[in-house]
Amino acid sequence: MKQQLVVEVIDAHDLMPKDGEGSATPFVEVDFQNHISRTKSVPKNLDPVWNQKLSFDFDETQSHHCQAIDISVYHEKRLTEGRSFLGRVRIPCSDIAKEGEETYQIYQLETKGFFSSVKGEIGLKIYLSPPKNSPINPKRSPLDPACDIQVKPKNNVLTISASKHSSSSFSVAEFPIRGPAKEPEIEEPIETRGETTQLHKQQTMQRPRILVQKRPHGASSSMNKSIPSTMNTSNSPANISNQDNDEIRDTNPQLGEQWPGGRSYSGRGWLRSERHTSTYDLVEQMFYLYVRVMKARDLPPSSITGSCDPYVEVKLGNYKGRTKHFDRKQNPEWNQVFAFSKERIQSSTLEVFVKDNEMLGRDEYLGRVVFDLNEVPTRVPPDSPLAPQWYRLEDRRGTSRVRGEIMVAVWMGTQADEAFPEAWHSDAASVFGEGVHNVRSKVYVSPKLWYLRLTVIEAQDVIPTDRNHVPDVFVKAQVGNQILRTKNSSTSTANPYWNEDLVFVVAEPFEEQLLITIEDRVHPSKEDVLGQISLALDAFDKRLDHRPVHSRWFNLEKYSFGVLEADRRKEHKFSSRVHLRASLEGGYHVLDESTLYISDQRPTAKQLWKQPVGILEVGILSAQGLLPMKLKDGRGNTDAYCIAKYGQKWVRTRTILDTCNPKWNEQYTWEVYDPCTVITLGVFDNCHLGGGGDKHNGSNGGRDSRIGKVRIRISTLEAHKLYTHSYPLLILHPNGVKKMGELQLSVRFTAVSLANMIHVYGSPLLPKMHYLQPFTVNQIENLRYQAMNIVATRLSRAEPPLRKEVVEYMLDVDSHVWSMRRSKANFFRIMSLLAGMISISRWFREVCNWRNPVTSV
Repeated sequence: MKQQLVVEVIDAHDLMPKDGEGSATPFVEVDFQNHISRTKSVPKNLDPVWNQKLSFDFDETQSHHCQAIDISVYHEKRLTEGRSFLGRVRIPCSDIAKEGEETYQIYQLETKGFFSSVKGEIGLKIYLSPPKNSPINPKRSPLDPACDIQVKPKNNVLTISASKHSSSSFSVAEFPIRGPAKEPEIEEPIETRGETTQLHKQQTMQRPRILVQKRPHGASSSMNKSIPSTMNTSNSPANISNQDNDEIRDTNPQLGEQWPGGRSYSGRGWLRSERHTSTYDLVEQMFYLYVRVMKARDLPPSSITGSCDPYVEVKLGNYKGRTKHFDRKQNPEWNQVFAFSKERIQSSTLEVFVKDNEMLGRDEYLGRVVFDLNEVPTRVPPDSPLAPQWYRLEDRRGTSRVRGEIMVAVWMGTQADEAFPEAWHSDAASVFGEGVHNVRSKVYVSPKLWYLRLTVIEAQDVIPTDRNHVPDVFVKAQVGNQILRTKNSSTSTANPYWNEDLVFVVAEPFEEQLLITIEDRVHPSKEDVLGQISLALDAFDKRLDHRPVHSRWFNLEKYSFGVLEADRRKEHKFSSRVHLRASLEGGYHVLDESTLYISDQRPTAKQLWKQPVGILEVGILSAQGLLPMKLKDGRGNTDAYCIAKYGQKWVRTRTILDTCNPKWNEQYTWEVYDPCTVITLGVFDNCHLGGGGDKHNGSNGGRDSRIGKVRIRISTLEAHKLYTHSYPLLILHPNGVKKMGELQLSVRFTAVSLANMIHVYGSPLLPKMHYLQPFTVNQIENLRYQAMNIVATRLSRAEPPLRKEVVEYMLDVDSHVWSMRRSKANFFRIMSLLAGMISISRWFREVCNWRNPVTSV
């Protein structure tokens, strides 16, 4: 009796890295009775998960006690053909269980030879399954040709049937042949299965490819399991494991504003033809039902309290939105907008209720207004806002009028409506309280950063506390959390001399003060403060070029004087002095991000800015296949939002709740002053949605989790061309790079002037002050770190705040930290660069040593 031997490959752990970047692309190959079947490849993962079943024919009438199942793990090389051995397991057939009795078992990977290096383990389930009913296919002898080619000139289709061993069925694929033009045919994708590939050992081992073709109407679709790689096509929509899925893919979204002709909920407002506009032309059109609740008047008081605490509830199907309530007010004003996604409309009527908030018991019903969605007008930007109207309130049955009126405006619009950013959204109906502000889209602006250059020249009449002590004096300057100090004075006198520059990063508006203290080191672990002075930052001159500013003398105050010792301070006529030169450097660009991915190179002073060379437009469309980031109600979910940073402008999309495939469709614009810049986009999971401290709902004490980041260099974009790509979201884990999903973007760069563009390419990258008075490498790194802290602190004070962990990830706060992965990658880059020279030197040495006499002669 024949049965099916099922080898279920679950996962593997702690595999050996093989790609030179601390990771591997593993797949599993199972060999049973000279039949080989393999799983898909998992790119860049040392702890892969397959959950894949491989089946083989198993004849119980034969003896299998001396046979075994060979399971090998390999690393698939991407750049070159071949594979690397990661380990293997040999399982005897006597240990096979029946279906239903199988258990998950972990096997330690073994080496193939003495010199091979192997580590890790693999998890498997192996069992025997009864054969399933399947169509009977004609069997062929293994001696038959590998494939038969039949040409059908009638349909211009080339049919290739790849024969296999008798245990596997035929695999047929149809390829259209180029010929004369014919009538249009109905195209339908052929069903494919790319999970496993079975080959006989006598056949040539090739990389499996999944082939998806389109067949004409009336032709039969067929399965293709093993197609030679030379017949691969590029229009396969399947997720091919052997191709690198970390590459950028082209997409074809429906961009631009298109207003369809009337169907459901179109009514009077829908246009009868498609209308294309330039606003939001890089994103897909999304329709919303907007309800603006303005105010109410002449509401009836409660019969119990004699007052009215009104609020409005907007109901559409299962979605309910509510305004805030007012205490003891019969003529309240709300001016609040509600937006219901057209994709989720579940009813043909919209109900607007006015209720009285009660502290105890059920809220009292005051009246309602009902709208038929078929009669709702459509507002097309840039039309003026729709004027609200007064409506008389009705009772529950809608048969009679009640006391009171409400002013409401209802219209159908898109995300281009100016009410969209501040509206309450139905897709965030589960968020309440302060969490509502954390799900809306916002635009942030980085603070204006300056370099503060303080030159400490000298001091006069510095008297140490201990007259018998030889003074060892230095100056310490502090701005906020930044503390710098000079070297100890080389002259042990009362008039020390330094002439050192101390550079700080400050931001407008200037909130901190510059605190300067002169200290005397009396002991290796003790310093005495001899004097200090506090200076306001806005009192310093702003320098635009390399010309020095005038220096000034400042009187120092005794550190021992307290706040209540003003009279003693006046009586103390003698004081030490310090000679300083301080200026705010406007000719530098304050670096707050990695120099490799800089997004702005303009100097701080606006007087030195040049005209922009172009406009960058980015449409943030959607994300696909995001991994669950947290648990909620026993299942994984993701509340994703996107951050884009270019120059001083940060944008944040709204948060899409409880989905791994969010759709934002938001468009933003930046001015480009230099094409040699980079725009950075990051995707994060929102953990600040309220919920009373429930960690699953995202408590305020949590941190927004990073999902991935994408960078686009402006100089790689062709002017006036629209790019629609799907970018992989990659993040670095201790076990290697991991793909977290894909981000779909549409990008367009529009050049204003070709002459300005050429001039910018011929100019230095940074402002000229960076070359006239450059900073040291250590100074640049320290100043960049301080600038990032200032930007993160200021943006975290916005409402809603842009969290510190988000800003640090976007600005690469840890880019200067040493990394073994980065060091290995740089080493292999150097080796690949020197590979040619090493080969030439080896060949020359062989010529000199007469390894090949013909070549030497």
